[in-house]
Amino acid sequence: VQLQASGGGLVQAGDSLRLSCSASGCTFSRYAWFRQAPGKEREFVGSIRWIGGSTANAASVKGRFTIFRDNAKNTVYLQMNSLTPEDTAVYYCAEAVRDTGVLGTARESIYDYWGQGTLVTVSS
Repeated sequence: VQLQASGGGLVQAGDSLRLSCSASGCTFSRYAWFRQAPGKEREFVGSIRWIGGSTANAASVKGRFTIFRDNAKNTVYLQMNSLTPEDTAVYYCAEAVRDTGVLGTARESIYDYWGQGTLVTVSS
């Protein structure tokens, strides 16, 4: 299984950006986005169940970020609106074989596969 995250770049505050996470091979139960800002620990951004499409977002991005998937393309997206410099980070997608625990859990250990990360830089 390979996850390929893409779509990062340099944008200005207030702009929007869409990240993609393509899964090679079969799809699994749950996908998530995490991010790691410079000098900080990695944090949960949001997650989605592949079947049904239920989502959960972290409080820091609720109302601004949306996670959705395209079944035909085996791709999960992170639509980011109203970006601020505090959103600057490397964004990682992750995939869980089993749908374990609460959808909005920040527990990284439930995720079996991780993408390589894509850098998002938001200038003020």
